[in-house]
Amino acid sequence: MVPASGPWKIVIADDHALVRSGLKDIISRIDGAEIAGEAADGFEAIALGRQIRPDLMTLDAGMPRSRGMEVYGEVRRWSPDTRIAVVTGFTSARTLSEWIDAGVDGLFLKSCDPDVMHRGLEAILRGGRFIARDVAGILEGEAEIQVLTARERQVLHLIAQGCSNAAIAERLSISAKTVDNHRTRLMAKLGVHSVAELLAFALREGLLDQSAQL
Repeated sequence: MVPASGPWKIVIADDHALVRSGLKDIISRIDGAEIAGEAADGFEAIALGRQIRPDLMTLDAGMPRSRGMEVYGEVRRWSPDTRIAVVTGFTSARTLSEWIDAGVDGLFLKSCDPDVMHRGLEAILRGGRFIARDVAGILEGEAEIQVLTARERQVLHLIAQGCSNAAIAERLSISAKTVDNHRTRLMAKLGVHSVAELLAFALREGLLDQSAQL
């Protein structure tokens, strides 16, 4: 379990030294954070995840010797409490959606403002989930939005927080089947087909903001 306050061990995984240097500068501004290791390829990232079991790993989505999604799966397997923030140069909506659907704790573009990265990484370390607004902008669709009921908005908010159907059912004192029905209606009303698209809608509509825990 990642502690709510430091000290936090952080591993930076990126094959570009310049990016690693920039991330070190940003992380140095987070009270209680310390760099526990650096990886320049996928194999090194997996090895450090297994050896150090860091509180947070920043992960490049496309590194040599094992791609980002493979690294993500292996680190999750060996160190399930490690929170993982993907920092990527890929701007494909499909690729970004895959990361969100995989359950990554944070998602940033490499063009992200350093202050946004700083706030986001700190929020993740404190237990939140952070999807940068420029990522959400890529994911936003043009579907016509129908009016949501108060209950549907509650369910949407909890989905965006990463809650399972069972957890939502417990929070709202309803059955898991009712939650599933709400989820199905939300998808239909919003014209979306994935959690990534639901999350983009929640950000756009102000249900979640850039610095909130998702």
